[in-house]
Amino acid sequence: MAHKYTNALIEETSPYLLQHAHNPVNWEAWNPKVLERAKKENKPLLISIGYAACHWCHVMEHECFEDEEVAQYMNDNFVNIKIDREERPDVDQIYMDALQMMTGSGGWPLNVITTPDGRPFWGATYLPKDNWLKSLKSLTELYNNDPKKVEEYASNLENGIKQINLYEVKKNSGSFSIDSLNVAVDKWSGFFDSYLGGYKRAPKFPMPNNLDFLLHYAVSENDKTVLEYVNTSLTRMAFGGIYDHVGGGFSRYAVDTKWHVPHFEKMLYDNGQLVSLYAKAYAHTKNPLYKKVVDETIAFVNEELIDDSGGFYSSLDADSENETGELEEGAFYVWKQAELDSLLGKEYAVFADYFNINSYGLWEEGNYVLIRDKSTNEIATKHEISVEQLEKSISNSLSLLKKVRSNRSGPRLDDKILTSWNGLMLQGLVDAYRYLGNEAYLDMALKNAVFLKENLKKPDGGLFRNHKDGRSTINAFLDDYATLIEAYISLYEVTFDMAWLNEAKSLTEYTLEHFLDEDSQLFFYTSDEDEKLIRRSFEVNDNVISASNSIMAKNLLRLHKLFSKEGYGTQAETMLSNVQSNFSENGQGFANWMHLVLFSQKNFYEIAVVGPDYKKMGAELAKNYIPNSILVGTEKEDNLELLQNRFNESQTLIYVCIEGSCKLPVTEIDRALTQL
Repeated sequence: MAHKYTNALIEETSPYLLQHAHNPVNWEAWNPKVLERAKKENKPLLISIGYAACHWCHVMEHECFEDEEVAQYMNDNFVNIKIDREERPDVDQIYMDALQMMTGSGGWPLNVITTPDGRPFWGATYLPKDNWLKSLKSLTELYNNDPKKVEEYASNLENGIKQINLYEVKKNSGSFSIDSLNVAVDKWSGFFDSYLGGYKRAPKFPMPNNLDFLLHYAVSENDKTVLEYVNTSLTRMAFGGIYDHVGGGFSRYAVDTKWHVPHFEKMLYDNGQLVSLYAKAYAHTKNPLYKKVVDETIAFVNEELIDDSGGFYSSLDADSENETGELEEGAFYVWKQAELDSLLGKEYAVFADYFNINSYGLWEEGNYVLIRDKSTNEIATKHEISVEQLEKSISNSLSLLKKVRSNRSGPRLDDKILTSWNGLMLQGLVDAYRYLGNEAYLDMALKNAVFLKENLKKPDGGLFRNHKDGRSTINAFLDDYATLIEAYISLYEVTFDMAWLNEAKSLTEYTLEHFLDEDSQLFFYTSDEDEKLIRRSFEVNDNVISASNSIMAKNLLRLHKLFSKEGYGTQAETMLSNVQSNFSENGQGFANWMHLVLFSQKNFYEIAVVGPDYKKMGAELAKNYIPNSILVGTEKEDNLELLQNRFNESQTLIYVCIEGSCKLPVTEIDRALTQL
């Protein structure tokens, strides 16, 4: 297909950047050479940041960046840079902080105007054509006619961007106690929606790390109220429209309070984390709904987001073509009442009750988003059929709808492979195998782990962040290392293959060499080998994905249990002490960190299995939800301290240890669990 315009983005691999490669705007990717040229030409930078599944990014592209009048003005007066925030979160973090400081809010598309060296002095999210052009003309006039004012504002904002990301060592801060943790959770619980799950607000985000910690806390402290809240949230999410009942997998978030109407984009990072969460919850509760969610979500990933090589793609767009060929959010997923009635025939009445094809399930313009709000038993009783008959009817109906839906125009795929998001999915698969016992999940996990090791690892022992079409071009960031280290440790626990533990330890040593800040003892988000930006950021607050520093602190604590002489435990303690002052006021934003309080203030167990049946017995132990533990195993002897001098030729022994000090070995799973 011939294109009227082609810009420098045609050389990139990111699907988001390639979507803009034929804009009349002379876009370029982020590159130090581009900034140098801007300085020579004394032109401000126009930096626009988005991602492939972003609805309003596409809208602004169509209204502004495909418009020749707008493009001409941008090309004449700015050096224009397009950034995929998923490839370059280091740049995105800085300009998102700047935008929030300037406007009080943020979002994508994120548009900033900066001095030629990258210091911002104006920012906005989506703007329609007239407002966009009017703003650019005002900014051009300001830049040309009052450079002193621009310089003053840019300098002040630069200082602010640096100040909000500073951390210091907090000496003699003491340990965060269990009593303090109880107070923090009690205050946090004031935001819980105990009826619909999640928080008392809209939109509603799943927040896997919040529920993961609260599950751990509830089990550790025997808090039935918190456990009930976790189960309510997991059930309501699985019942809601945010979950794709036809094809499996979760959308990004729900725009309402009942988890009904999603923002229809499906992200790998959400689904990887939610697989982990539901698998752990299943291990503790044996709720079949949770197992169903795990199985169906992995099936979705296997159908839609997996590369032949074993890597996982990033996302499916929220938008898809409707019946008239126009892009429309959710078009692929919604149903009309008449269509369902026609397709399902005599099964329709039961289906309509089950998924609320009524005012409760109606979205807009006659479209329904499937949502449950009653138990299977309640529906079966109403229709005077058995639960087995109901489940078979619903399963058959959903299979038919899936077949029909497959003929619709599907959402666009972002097929770049990101190390950190693959780490999260790898962890999800490991947890699914661990707690559900499906060998296919271990096969997927191992294939992915080998792919990451062979394609994303650099010759110097570091990592790349991205991979597409055989190319990896961007140095990895701390989250890439943190999530992959965590997944490799977990993969060792279910395989007892030392190769994965050695990989985790090697990557940890790399981060200590290239990411550690000696002053704060936290890790920078970028390597010391990366280009210099306005600041070298720390990622500390847990968001939809846990902060890379909180994941690293947990990794260090777990590795300390196996390599006690390396100093990993002291490092983890220092990191925790530097952030724990935030826990009481913002539990939601430090949920992943707070696992460390339970790990340090309660017993943390090292469980060693040694003998001919070590794999079988290890797998049986692993099925139990024991978050305050790490599991190791071998047939005879091993280099790990915990596995030395433990072998007894005639039997398989289980050792339950704390900081290397072990109780008397036992030969039965139940007796080992009693010791915990």
